[in-house]
Amino acid sequence: PDLLPLVIEPAFLEQVKADLPELPDEKKRRFMPQYGLSMYDASMLTSSRELADYFEETVKLSGCEAKRCANWVMGDLAAFLNKNNLDITASPVSADQLAGMLRRITDKTISGKIAKKVFEAMWGGEGDADTIIEKRGLKQVTNTGAIEKLIDEVLANNPKQLQDYRGGKEKLFGFFVGQVMKASRGKANPAQVNELLKKKLSQ
Repeated sequence: PDLLPLVIEPAFLEQVKADLPELPDEKKRRFMPQYGLSMYDASMLTSSRELADYFEETVKLSGCEAKRCANWVMGDLAAFLNKNNLDITASPVSADQLAGMLRRITDKTISGKIAKKVFEAMWGGEGDADTIIEKRGLKQVTNTGAIEKLIDEVLANNPKQLQDYRGGKEKLFGFFVGQVMKASRGKANPAQVNELLKKKLSQ
């Protein structure tokens, strides 16, 4: 029998295309402009569908810069997964938990250095970031008066280095920053420490 020509509407084809799962290469091409990632980062994050989903969920829930999310997913999280021979689907730290911790870095509740301790505790099953920060007293010190007090103590305890610094050995600035951070047990806001220390040393 004579068959009528098959007419497929373009709208139907578009719908079929939309319903198909995104291929890794398509995802990679989308990630670069959408998240401002390099080809390398986009390739790494789309190496499995589950990893790509985890990353996108983290970005969405954290509201943070995509590059910061990518650094944590490909850095600390990947290192812990590799060390424990796990893939992303078995990660003890969910995208929601990682997003919660990233929000606390962004709002300066914790520093990037303290975040590593928080991540380790989350991995160990101690709860979400807010619980760990509260329980361990890890909140970053951003109070100007408290930081100035630490700076005064450090300068008073290191008179020789202070004299050398004022004599032209400006490399000692890093030493003072390190001492203040040590005195605050890593909790002082590094940017504030730098700013206040510069002021204090120029007086």
